[in-house]
Amino acid sequence: MTDELRVVRAGFAPIKGTRHLAHDRLVLDAQGAVGDRVFALVSVDPVDPARGRVLRTVQNPSLIAVRALLVGDRLEVELPGGESAAAEPVATGESITCDYWGREVELELVGGPHADLFSRWLDRPVRLARARRGDVVFAGAVSLVTTASLADLARQTGQDAMDAARFRPTLVVETDEPYVEDTWLGREVRAGGATLRIGVPIPRCAVIDSHPETGERDVRVLKTLASHRPLNRAGEPAFGVFAEVLTPGAVSVASLP
Repeated sequence: MTDELRVVRAGFAPIKGTRHLAHDRLVLDAQGAVGDRVFALVSVDPVDPARGRVLRTVQNPSLIAVRALLVGDRLEVELPGGESAAAEPVATGESITCDYWGREVELELVGGPHADLFSRWLDRPVRLARARRGDVVFAGAVSLVTTASLADLARQTGQDAMDAARFRPTLVVETDEPYVEDTWLGREVRAGGATLRIGVPIPRCAVIDSHPETGERDVRVLKTLASHRPLNRAGEPAFGVFAEVLTPGAVSVASLP
């Protein structure tokens, strides 16, 4: 029998690195949440314009302060000060090969007002590019964290609550026991109309020390995790788990009691 998860938050960002926004409902397919990381920002190699690098959130935490929303084909972007851009990104016919965490991905450059807006925000030239589904996903298609683990981490860091958006999870599910998800490897679960198979724990980096709305460093979450959680060979502590989608479907968010 497949266990059913109670999802209390679902979210994603249509542009990699921008604020992780909550949604009342999302659709999961084999590549994860539909609409997740459809676009990425890239810096172009001045020597070889056909090559570039996908901007990493940990190196560009100010991206977290930017709200991006995909409404149909229209991409709406708003900076903290209110400056915004809204238009359908149009393919320019150019492609660029980018390094993304040590592997190469080919992205399609798109035109529109968004690149100029981000270039001013970051104070350096960047381009907006469209990714093939799944190309700028680091590991598992879906990331999952639990309410009990978030509550335990809030206690250990001296916070009233730990905002799940700090970890940018696809799904937050309700649990009673902290870190029980560590025992779910290989387990098949149901989330709304989708069926998932739970995978390995998620290694965390310094981006979780950044406030999920401003991008400013505010809480030493990574150090706290490293003090009591399993570490991988790179010394990164685990929090949450990856999952693969076995059966696509829609997931709606339940209300917390």
